[in-house]
Amino acid sequence: MIVNMTMNIIDLLQELVSINTINDPLRGIKPNIEAAKFIKDLLESWKIEVSLVESNGFYSVFGKIGKGSVRIMLLAHYDTVPVNPEEWKFDPFRLTIKDNKAYGRGALDDKSNVAALMLILRELSKNNLKSTVYFAFTGDEEIGGVNGAGVIANRLRDEKTLPSYLLNADGHGMKVILRRRKAFNVIIKVPARKRVIRGRKEKRTFKPYFSASRHTHSAFFIAGADVHPLVAAASFIRDFEVMASKLEGKFLKSNVIPSEITLEYVTSGEDEVEVDEGLTQLLTAIIPLTKLVFPTEKFSEFGITITPNMYTYRNETHVLTLDVRAMLRSGVVIRETIRKVLKEFLPTAKSRVIESKGNYLYTSQNSPIVIAFKNALEKLNEQFTTCESGGASDSRHFTIYGVDAVDFGPRGGNMHGPNEYVELSSLRKLPKIYLQVIREIEHNCRN
Repeated sequence: MIVNMTMNIIDLLQELVSINTINDPLRGIKPNIEAAKFIKDLLESWKIEVSLVESNGFYSVFGKIGKGSVRIMLLAHYDTVPVNPEEWKFDPFRLTIKDNKAYGRGALDDKSNVAALMLILRELSKNNLKSTVYFAFTGDEEIGGVNGAGVIANRLRDEKTLPSYLLNADGHGMKVILRRRKAFNVIIKVPARKRVIRGRKEKRTFKPYFSASRHTHSAFFIAGADVHPLVAAASFIRDFEVMASKLEGKFLKSNVIPSEITLEYVTSGEDEVEVDEGLTQLLTAIIPLTKLVFPTEKFSEFGITITPNMYTYRNETHVLTLDVRAMLRSGVVIRETIRKVLKEFLPTAKSRVIESKGNYLYTSQNSPIVIAFKNALEKLNEQFTTCESGGASDSRHFTIYGVDAVDFGPRGGNMHGPNEYVELSSLRKLPKIYLQVIREIEHNCRN
């Protein structure tokens, strides 16, 4: 049914990667309308009716195909995390193909999925569907999805047209993702307390270490196997009992592990030098803060992950942001646990917990959409594997309303990191897999 699929999906991915869709709230950067307009115009050229949904300056492309009851919704996001060009071997905004890999920012997360869904929508539009298929391409998943998937899910809830199932094309490894933890941010503010002592200033740089692939997404960080640079700096402060005077680093985003941390500290000497007791205490507290445990609602093979990925110094105040991943609907227990630790180690600190909207993902193995993926993958000679993934996704905005959801995506690597890539062999199979899943859902629902 799909003509010239191999060439079309690569060309389409190339166009999508060339559009800068970085989401970086720290620097006030968000995707403009260009990518959404490109998607909308191309779908309309294929005679598919779509509309732009705008919310607080973020754009989504939304539409539906077919008639009758709403069985399934297709979802993917086109926004990406920031880029540090110095760490890339290739131009991040130009798709570079080498050795069965296509490199570029968003090549894996999540523009390959956007391209795949667009192509199957073209094919679905030629068929007389027995049910309605909703679809959306959003521009704010990387910062929580409130103005994209969140707005669309709420709209469908209000219209009483929520889908029975959600195919969220935002995964990796050609695995059916059934579980994802919810994300929380803990922001801790500590006032600077500077004084002059006798000593000598020195600097030390810390870099992350990943025991396997360099994922850089904090949700995939495995304590005990991986080394976080800011945790390493905190351990150095505690072990050598030195005072900190300054902290700098390549901080990108609250869920991205910084690629480098430089700690300025004071050791023994006779010079008059300035130290910061507030910063020293904050760094000392990082160790217990990242080791916290608290009760959760559901099992997670990753447990609880806490990583300190953002630090800023402004207005004589040190601000540290912790990324927390846990199977919890609410951040109440996190808030209470954090306060107990700060009372012990940082009594001058102020803290607040910011909850991502929606819920965690926890879909049964017996759900019809999981069974549909099993049948589709087996028919296409692909192994059927279910798993839990570390990061959150836009599924959270639909699971909160009881929609059965599955996340899926191609093989690739370096998600959120330098030289992000998608494997071409799995990229080429994506449209066929998604199309077969929709057919399986339609067949199962008729029976």
